[in-house]
Amino acid sequence: MPKKRLLVASFLLCFILALGTVGFRLIEGWSFTESFYATVTTISTVGYGDFAPVTWQGRLFTVLPVVFGVGTMLYSVTLLAEMMVEDRLKKILGRGSMESRIERMKNHYIVCGFGRMGSLICRELAEEKAPFVVIEKDPEIIQRLEDESYVYLKGDATDDKSLLKAGIKRAKGIVCVLSTDAENLYVILTAKELNSGVYILSRCEEEVSEHRLLRAGADRVVSPYKMGGMRMAMAILKPAMMDFIEITTRRQSLELRMEEMPLSDNSAFIGKSLESSEIRKNYGLIIVAVKKESGKMIFNPQAGYIIEKGDRLIALGEDEDVTRFTKVCV
Repeated sequence: MPKKRLLVASFLLCFILALGTVGFRLIEGWSFTESFYATVTTISTVGYGDFAPVTWQGRLFTVLPVVFGVGTMLYSVTLLAEMMVEDRLKKILGRGSMESRIERMKNHYIVCGFGRMGSLICRELAEEKAPFVVIEKDPEIIQRLEDESYVYLKGDATDDKSLLKAGIKRAKGIVCVLSTDAENLYVILTAKELNSGVYILSRCEEEVSEHRLLRAGADRVVSPYKMGGMRMAMAILKPAMMDFIEITTRRQSLELRMEEMPLSDNSAFIGKSLESSEIRKNYGLIIVAVKKESGKMIFNPQAGYIIEKGDRLIALGEDEDVTRFTKVCV
């Protein structure tokens, strides 16, 4: 609202300046430059006296800029000072609050870069209510982060100091979506050096960079162009399969949902077979795959498969059933 009031006050001030300039020009016969100068010195209460109205009409007209112009000028200056102080305080207090929030974070994700890919990732993380912090150095993009109310750190993600401030040693995972593969590679090397156990997901622009990024320490490398091309090819060659993938992965799907379920160490399902766990009977879910702690994937596990500690169940079912099952897995 202060900006709106300042805009109104500025409009009134310009109107009074224009009115005073035209008025003195017509009444006193001064030039436009002299008339403008006399109006400014009048409403600013400077009043050098080198230009003063000599006619009674001019003196009567001077009352208008004195009465209305002086007040408007003071009001505008006050609003401007208020906005500057308020904006400065917000930045100081906001920076301190942001740093405190980052320091309290544990098992969070660090997103390096807030471009098109980074913004989509942050949106998904926010939807899942997963804690994350964005590292960005572009002032214009930082303004977008503030508008989105995301937790961010102003800095260069390739700098180890920025990663340390973002809590890399306490982080669960880091997403490298910087503009070049070289920058992502540098972040991967630095992140692994600071926290060897952190999970690293990286984007790659060039296909030849994928193996380099994996060798550097990335746990998974994704090429948006390759993935997008495959999905488009599938959409035209196998549309029914594509529809199934869209339904099961769409966040707001009311039909089916596929979810990865990590089991806690004391879960009641550990040590039981899929059949005896009665997941299908009690929750209406299909276990389409099991991801072992080693990373091995077991697709379409048999009913006699024994659920082990560290297993992550890939379940397919209706959203409500998936939500119910998620609650009992922890």
